[in-house]
Amino acid sequence: MTTAAEAVKLVKSGDRVTLSHACGEPRTLPVELVKRAGELRSVQIVHQVPMGEALYCRPEYGQSFQHIALFAGGPTRQAIWEGRGDYIPRFNFEIPSLFESLWPVDVAMVTVSPPDKNGFCSLGISVDWTKKSAETGKILIAEVNKNMPRVHGDSFIHVSEIDHIVEVDLPIYELNKKKMTEVEEKIGRNVAQLIDDDCCLQLGIGGIPDAVLANLEGFKNLGIHSEMIADGVMHLAEKGVVNGSKKTIHKGKIVVTFLMGTRAFYDWLDDNPMIEIHTVDYTNDPYVIAKNKKMISINSALEVDLLGQVCADSLGPQQFSGVGGQVDFVRGARMSEGGKAIIALPSTAKEFSRIVPVFKQGAAVTTSRNDVDYIATDCGIAALAGKTIRQRVKAILEIAHPKFREELAKKAQEIYNIRV
Repeated sequence: MTTAAEAVKLVKSGDRVTLSHACGEPRTLPVELVKRAGELRSVQIVHQVPMGEALYCRPEYGQSFQHIALFAGGPTRQAIWEGRGDYIPRFNFEIPSLFESLWPVDVAMVTVSPPDKNGFCSLGISVDWTKKSAETGKILIAEVNKNMPRVHGDSFIHVSEIDHIVEVDLPIYELNKKKMTEVEEKIGRNVAQLIDDDCCLQLGIGGIPDAVLANLEGFKNLGIHSEMIADGVMHLAEKGVVNGSKKTIHKGKIVVTFLMGTRAFYDWLDDNPMIEIHTVDYTNDPYVIAKNKKMISINSALEVDLLGQVCADSLGPQQFSGVGGQVDFVRGARMSEGGKAIIALPSTAKEFSRIVPVFKQGAAVTTSRNDVDYIATDCGIAALAGKTIRQRVKAILEIAHPKFREELAKKAQEIYNIRV
């Protein structure tokens, strides 16, 4: 047992440090580590979806720390663009293998629940690649936080495997629900048309997944095999809509790799036998996903071009987020018997169309045009599977916002020689 200030003294210049993913991020260890900036040089801090302040990304600490992002976020985007950080493009299911080979870990910092009577702590809401970094790191430092739910599945680490324990009684990071917009409600209704009873669902974070879930209350026997879930799935499970009774694998279980939500959601997760959390190299493996019949993947995008290519992780050349699990689940769903891969996005952002003739210079293609079955916006649904180039251009134009369709049609002719 030690303090956070003492524990971070184990970090040396040149070390590679990992932090638990997303809402599982330790509350005190990163802050205490930054306090040592004057003593350290070239410490790499590796993580995905920052929920804390990411103080190590600030310009004044540029000589002390370099952030390596597996997924960019608000506190880290500028550091990546300005060279104090960098981004690794990699499918989520392949991330754990990095820590076994190309990116060995010196110090892993995690958050766990208090040990049970047998000495096992749960990684709680962040198992994903966090468990692999904890298992392979040379030093494991754990914040034992009584507010971390004990989540069932492949989440457990024995207290004897932890090198240094820091006791913490602070709130776990939360993802609070925002008010749904009218556009999101329309998208949710459109996507719900592509879902049937007995389907197995994957959804992401935000207003669009929440809007889809809000339209599923009349459905029966839905299952969940998803990278993550939040409060919306809890509400459907409490109503019996999500029960997993028709799932092909893990029948009756909600299978995830990480979790983000409110305190009420975390309380529901605690010791709930319906929840099964696994490492991301299992949950996101497309071949595992494909074992679920009628697997429906629902993912978002920043932009979609007229060919059906999806840009979901960059704004032009600037890294905005990451590939995450989108391609893992798109491919898994398309290999599933009766499965569908759906990309959902608003037709506009402010005064700009999110359906574009071509992507901005330097933009990344997250999901290829070969992988998408359906694109849904607030203006409709485009079914792309099996469509020719000309057919898909026409279908995508019809789901663009009406005020941009004429200009997009002109660009289709100028760029692709396609008259619509």
